[in-house]
Amino acid sequence: MSDPVHATLDLAAIRAQHTLLLLGLLWQGERARVDIARELGLSRSAISSMVSELMAVGLVQEVGTRGSGTAGRRATLLALNDRAAYLLAVDLGKSHARVDLLDLRCRTLATRHVPHDIQSGPAATCALLASLSAAVMGDAGITRAAVALAGVGVPGPVDQSTGQMVQPPNMHGWDGENVRARLEGTLGVGVQVDNDANLGALAEARFGAHRGAVDLIYVKVATGIGAGVLLGGRLHRGVRGGAGEIGHISINEQEPHNRKQPHHPESRGDLESYAAAQVVVALAASLRAEGTPTTLPDPATLSDLLAHANTDPLARAVWEDCGHHLGVAVSTALNLFNPEAVVIGGRLSQAGEVFLNAVQRSALSRTMRINAERTRIELSTLGSEAGVLGAGAMLLDHLFTPQGLRHLYAISAYTLAQSTARAAAQHAAHTAAHPAPNVPDPSSPLSVATAASRAPPEVRADAHPVSRAPPGQL
Repeated sequence: MSDPVHATLDLAAIRAQHTLLLLGLLWQGERARVDIARELGLSRSAISSMVSELMAVGLVQEVGTRGSGTAGRRATLLALNDRAAYLLAVDLGKSHARVDLLDLRCRTLATRHVPHDIQSGPAATCALLASLSAAVMGDAGITRAAVALAGVGVPGPVDQSTGQMVQPPNMHGWDGENVRARLEGTLGVGVQVDNDANLGALAEARFGAHRGAVDLIYVKVATGIGAGVLLGGRLHRGVRGGAGEIGHISINEQEPHNRKQPHHPESRGDLESYAAAQVVVALAASLRAEGTPTTLPDPATLSDLLAHANTDPLARAVWEDCGHHLGVAVSTALNLFNPEAVVIGGRLSQAGEVFLNAVQRSALSRTMRINAERTRIELSTLGSEAGVLGAGAMLLDHLFTPQGLRHLYAISAYTLAQSTARAAAQHAAHTAAHPAPNVPDPSSPLSVATAASRAPPEVRADAHPVSRAPPGQL
């Protein structure tokens, strides 16, 4: 005979999972209750019960009707209320900081982007992020209490169990820094942190040209070179979070130095010694000295080389060389993981077709046919949006879990209460200006506690718990 307590818990867990599936459908688009019942294989009454709970806390709303195919009957359409809660998305690079306020569909409502040297250290950087976060909330007229979570992408390896940076090669002074803990204290909301290449992979699979891909590698080529590896629809982070460091794959084990290629003093012949942003300008100078023709100024800047990648002989030579070396490392990834797509992003991807063609030639010529024939190697179409979209995708994967759902209910209930209070105040002001005798006031303020109490017991929570749920999938 089963334990009645365990049976109750099992039923609650099943209901929470069904609620998440329902929300996932509405995240994709509007649906009628009958559509949801058919797609989830549940009864109309079960769907109506869950919808009532979601509407009570403001996560779902009715948005109109459509013909049902039966004469005289129309189906009410439901939609996710994408303003029920908000997300802070942080894209942190070696020389910039960007913070966006997103809705639940990861659409930007306000953004701030400033130049910033990450070598200034954790304290200065986190203080800047706090200032930018306050600015975007102010721009959008949103209070901190309406923000569910903040997501941060950083250009270095992150220990997923602790939130600490681990020997980031391009972030001096950050080793051992617990970015998650520091920013939670600074921002006053729960924070999730991951490597920027991992977030690029999430962005491409959720919003990019390869939307829906379950086996995808995103390679970010900038000051450093990293890869986000998506296998079976989930990020492969490894035992601590260091998977995907493609920039440290050795592509020349014999001798890292040659006559035309500048390298880091501690180079061991890895990919970053041949194809990262910091060697590109020096490579151009070396090729110029060897007699490669060019119309670019001397010295040519990275911006010059990117802008003239497909027209200037020197620029073409630089990007063909870098693309060749990147392709060597990509071929290793193809033979290891056999993904359906490899997407190249980061600043160096702005070199365009000449760079991409070199990567493709180099990679595919070194890859087994079974791992090459159905794999596409392409440039990212998301551009500079990949970082914030990836942060948003990471946060959705945390919120759309049983534990995250409890947190989302609480934030949504607060937002509903605030919205109801504003509507009541506006109605009162209008009534005072235009009195109508004997007409009852149809609206009254709803407290946060009252709104939150409308949630079912299995998803009730305090106002601001910090989500620690494992990543899921919408």
